[in-house]
Amino acid sequence: MPKILVVDDEASIVNLLTSYLKAEGYEVYTAADGPSGLKAARTFTPDVIILDIMLPGLDGMEVLSRLRRESDVYVILLTARTEEMDKIVGLSVGADDYVTKPFSPRELMARLKAALRRLQAVPHLKKGTAKLAFRSVIIDPGARQVTVDAKLVDLTAIEFDLLAALAENRGRVLTRDQLLEKVWGYDFYGDTRVVDVHLGHIRQKLGLDVIATVRGVGYRFEDEVL
Repeated sequence: MPKILVVDDEASIVNLLTSYLKAEGYEVYTAADGPSGLKAARTFTPDVIILDIMLPGLDGMEVLSRLRRESDVYVILLTARTEEMDKIVGLSVGADDYVTKPFSPRELMARLKAALRRLQAVPHLKKGTAKLAFRSVIIDPGARQVTVDAKLVDLTAIEFDLLAALAENRGRVLTRDQLLEKVWGYDFYGDTRVVDVHLGHIRQKLGLDVIATVRGVGYRFEDEVL
């Protein structure tokens, strides 16, 4: 049974989400402030966290930042519709997705189900699959590890899947929609900026120029095969 943690100080939102989540058969835990949300994330060990940004005690950004030091749990941020910067900063801190308030519970449930399918499914690069070896980067699907010059690169689960999807299709341009489909799920309804932000993180961590932006289209992996 998937475990979902809802961290929000608005009782009406918590009650609404709890009702929907329990109707889907999920185990639900809730917290109303940042410190208790962080504690719950550590003790309840959820599969997905739905995290509001505006929280008492510790705001959602700080909770997310602390979580990312110890966990790659899937996090969906709840943001105010007008706060565009919150979305970008949230993704930069380590959120996997975001939903803007006011939101449709059905849309959020669709996002959640897509995330859970991704987490529960056998990865598209199955254990035992041969390493993807390039001149600058080596990607090991079984160990889910990436090395550059024999040094491990610390990627999140989303970042690894994005890099692997591009590397599998070396030389081909993948659109943002194609990457959303491959990594986030078929019924992802989010903004394509999530792709841009996560790929920005990957480029910084790799320290290499192996992912080309094809303006107006998408991205292409360009490293040479060994």
